[in-house]
Amino acid sequence: MASLSDAPPVKAPPATPAAPQGAGQGAPPKLDDVMLAMDVVDTLRHQESLVTRELDEEQREAELIDRLRTIYRNQGIEVPDAVLAEGVRALKESRFTYTPPAPSFGTRLAGLWINRGRLGALIATAVGVVAVAWIAYSVLVAWPREREAEQARIELAETLPRALEAARLDIKEQSRDPAADAQADQILADGRAALARGDAAAGQKAAADLTRLATQLRQSYQLMIVGRPGEPSGAFRIPGRNQAARNYYVIVEAIGPDGVPLALPITSEEDGSTKTVTKWGLRVSQAAYDAVRRDKMDDGIIQNRKVGEKRRGTLAVEYSMPVQGGAITEW
Repeated sequence: MASLSDAPPVKAPPATPAAPQGAGQGAPPKLDDVMLAMDVVDTLRHQESLVTRELDEEQREAELIDRLRTIYRNQGIEVPDAVLAEGVRALKESRFTYTPPAPSFGTRLAGLWINRGRLGALIATAVGVVAVAWIAYSVLVAWPREREAEQARIELAETLPRALEAARLDIKEQSRDPAADAQADQILADGRAALARGDAAAGQKAAADLTRLATQLRQSYQLMIVGRPGEPSGAFRIPGRNQAARNYYVIVEAIGPDGVPLALPITSEEDGSTKTVTKWGLRVSQAAYDAVRRDKMDDGIIQNRKVGEKRRGTLAVEYSMPVQGGAITEW
């Protein structure tokens, strides 16, 4: 009887290798399978009409997978059916579809940060446009306007008052004519009043009138009848209002101390126009006109050519023959 010690040794069964950690759970899909599934979804999205027709009918999912298989085979790509099926399910579940977050203050801040480069360029452009516009306005509008306002202020407060006073002082030094002094005082008063109310144009006119008055006071000349050969020494006019009457004129010129005729402003009594001329017709009586005509016809020379004299410091001409005050500038 065999003893226990005589029994052949019993061999232990081979040890079963330990299962890897996590083997009891579903193994994660390979990266290649995920990429293929995403590509399948992308293909389905581009085949929009196919998706619309096929995904609405569950029973035709197999046919859809078959068509996808054909599409990839035509491109030389072998895609396992499991991957095709996974792609169809992913499309149904919108697994690879990006769903933007709901609008919020945070999303707006994120959008501003993402677009900071473009926004910065827009802001810089806007700032540049505003800066250019401001510079253009300043250079072309604001600064010229300020300069004009300052010049107007200086003219009213300084330039014109000095010009008025200087012209009046000049007249005072030149004048020996009370009428000229009275006229100058009136012009000066008008000019000061114009400046007080801010009327620069009227102030300028007053200064010009005083300057012109001073110039007249400085002038001196003899009023002579023109007696040069070939030039008329007199003329007559028939007034339009009285055809039976005649106006007689002697042609005169103002000869200065240097013997040169002066150009003077003369107002025509025929049309009221004022012209600066060196010769004009001075209206005289018929008797004075006839006397000049006879004097010239006697020997072609007018013996008594002097009509009057304008002395320095006075305004009026002292006439040596009777005159009637009117004048003409054309004959």
